[in-house]
Amino acid sequence: MKFSKQEMFHFLEEKHFLYNNLSFIENDPISIPHLFERKEDIEIAAFLTATISWGQRISIIKSASELMLLMDNRPYSFIASASENELKTLDKFVYRTFNNTDTLFFIKSLRNIYKNYGGIEQLFIEGFIKIDENLINGIVNFRKAFFELSHKQRVEKHFSNPLNNSSSKRLNMFLRWMIRKDKNKVDFGIWSSFKSSQLLCPLDIHSGRVARDLGLLKRKQNDWKAVIELTDKLKEFDPNDPVKYDFALFGLGVFEKFGKYK
Repeated sequence: MKFSKQEMFHFLEEKHFLYNNLSFIENDPISIPHLFERKEDIEIAAFLTATISWGQRISIIKSASELMLLMDNRPYSFIASASENELKTLDKFVYRTFNNTDTLFFIKSLRNIYKNYGGIEQLFIEGFIKIDENLINGIVNFRKAFFELSHKQRVEKHFSNPLNNSSSKRLNMFLRWMIRKDKNKVDFGIWSSFKSSQLLCPLDIHSGRVARDLGLLKRKQNDWKAVIELTDKLKEFDPNDPVKYDFALFGLGVFEKFGKYK
């Protein structure tokens, strides 16, 4: 489908307004962190939910809800103070290839981060360089601290590394949730140290397909280079909030089956 730049702008804006609203929350994984009000609870629920966000959304939401329940629906308090005996309740949790070993390590790593680093946001602040256009150094710093505890190699597959050219879709989605200032209150915007303009568009099979069909993305692989290319293109339409169009691309791909696979 061919659009002029002005037509593309209006099309993306229309779809963004269609999907970026409170009705989007109910059937999306972002509904899980929306269960909480405390900043730390939101962060932890968001990070863990984003970590298992692959597959059918209904399954993701169901499993993330189960994980919150295993933490007594108080994720920060559980992470901070759960005894070894209480941690054993996590043995029940498995989501696809994310098993109980992965779950226990993620909880213990988050405990270490909140205890010794001041939390997830602080690691991004420390890793971020003022001249950075995006948050790759924040991701790298967070990942380094996350895996400083002894762990099995298999755990690392659940925390992508942009330095290996991964698209890091789930991490970019988590960061969108935390940073983006959203007037419609879908995203939280609770990390005030960063700007929405520094975010990168989450890229998966659906958004990648739509972006290519619309001529917004030329690179064939869904990797970090493609993320940069797509975000730079979206900045032409809104340099201050390019990832708001993630709602448009996702909605077109998932709900409207837009493009050549329609």
